[in-house]
Amino acid sequence: MNYLKTAILLASLTALMLVVGRALGGRGGMYYALIFAAIFNVGSYWFSDKIVLKMYRAKPITEAESPALYSTVAQLAQKARIPMPRLYLIPSPALNAFATGRSPQHAVVAVTDGLLRHLNRDELEGVLGHELSHVIHRDMLISTIAATAAGAISMLASMARWALIFGGGRSSNDRNGHNPFASIVMLIVAPIAAMLIQMAVSRSREYAADLGGVKLCGNPRSLANALRKLQAGAEQIPLTASPATAHLFIMNPLSGRGLMHLFSTHPPIEERIKRLESMR
Repeated sequence: MNYLKTAILLASLTALMLVVGRALGGRGGMYYALIFAAIFNVGSYWFSDKIVLKMYRAKPITEAESPALYSTVAQLAQKARIPMPRLYLIPSPALNAFATGRSPQHAVVAVTDGLLRHLNRDELEGVLGHELSHVIHRDMLISTIAATAAGAISMLASMARWALIFGGGRSSNDRNGHNPFASIVMLIVAPIAAMLIQMAVSRSREYAADLGGVKLCGNPRSLANALRKLQAGAEQIPLTASPATAHLFIMNPLSGRGLMHLFSTHPPIEERIKRLESMR
């Protein structure tokens, strides 16, 4: 169901991009916005590992420095039939981890100091299984596709706003007989809708990674117990993170409750734990 939901959300995002593109920028505007958004996001996708590792001052970690981490990742990677990813350590007492890289052959798994200190072997295996599941499913590629479509929609809306300002309050659509009020509403609503769909895609991939992680480590309670510790740890020692990279982590380092959950890259921890504990 998670894979089906992801496909439906991506299709919805693409359809929204086409509708908004035609309405606000015409065919030419839609193509330009898509090209610029694709260039930006493909660049981010290609160099994501270098960018995010430098951002969090992550350092390579060897087998001699952390034999438990290295052996656990090696066993899971062998089970998943993917190459051994590069391992990095984030100098932070917070409890968190992420995986990145444009393909399984270029994968990176990074963990914080706090994660290694506070999780036992089974819990660590659950977390690492989740991260390797992201690698197997090529979730970096899926998130880049979603970001490209959402970015194109936002760019089209921005182009249309400038056209309204410098065009004396009338866009080409208005001159063609389109309702200017409807265009203004679309300028406001479309980027928000695109962001909501993009965040929903990210949340669906987290559920899928939880499931994939359980298949790798074989014990849903390992990940469930780890998530409890991560949640408790985040309340005591939050990780200072950029919103642009929040989707990479196993647990959202940014808080979001109530309606803000709709703009979160991760589903609620409580719901993830509930689903994991319902597995046999």
